[in-house]
Amino acid sequence: MTQPWTTPSTTAPATKLLFLSRPPSFAPRATVTLGKMNHNEEQDHLDALFKQKRALRSRVRKALKAMDPALRSQEDNDIQSIVLKSPWFQSSTGLCAYISCNALREVDTSKLLSEILQNPAKDGHTQVGKRLYVPRVEDKKSHMRMLNISCIDDLVANSMDILEPAPVDGDGNEREDVMQANEPVDLFLLPGLAFDRSGRRLGRGGGYYDTFLKKYQELAKANAWKQPFLVALSYSLQIMDEGIISVTPNDILVDALVSPTGVIPISQAALER
Repeated sequence: MTQPWTTPSTTAPATKLLFLSRPPSFAPRATVTLGKMNHNEEQDHLDALFKQKRALRSRVRKALKAMDPALRSQEDNDIQSIVLKSPWFQSSTGLCAYISCNALREVDTSKLLSEILQNPAKDGHTQVGKRLYVPRVEDKKSHMRMLNISCIDDLVANSMDILEPAPVDGDGNEREDVMQANEPVDLFLLPGLAFDRSGRRLGRGGGYYDTFLKKYQELAKANAWKQPFLVALSYSLQIMDEGIISVTPNDILVDALVSPTGVIPISQAALER
């Protein structure tokens, strides 16, 4: 089942560190290419990378399953507190965020989403209000949409017992799809299985987020919008050493990580914020 939805405390616990030092290495905000290889060499290389990814996913899943529940709860609270206090969250007016799933052992987002939904945007223009879009998986071919919601009751459990927005509201009207919205979103809060300090993100293998992020980045470019700030939420044990996470051409790098001890800036956009 998903995490219970609670109203965030008005006195969030102090965090240890809100902004960590410059990471040891940087990766440009772009996908990674394979260079000059013939077709067979490229396929062999990709097969090896996918094999490495599968092995790493297995190890991280086992580590998450063995994670002490009390530690996990503390890290959930610390991460959400850091996000809530961050200038890039507070200044955002439109954002896409995942609905955390307890069974998948994702970093909890319930307090973040409750905070957003308590202060909805009005006509898309407000200093504190935010337009919120959350994911809905459409099929098994990496097709995912981000639909606008205004309250927790807009969510329904799918066949995997994961909360998603219903495609239509209570009045039978289609929910706004972020890809058809007139205004851009400025922030994505992303899940994942593993991350490193150069922005590499290991997903669960479906390719849903990488596919969606690429499409949205192309939309932003076509409309001359500022590219959204990509932030991944990570437990301590999910942060890997450099070189552990393999990257394929379709993988999208993140701008920053939020760990229980602070924000890890990666891209130039993160350093400027």
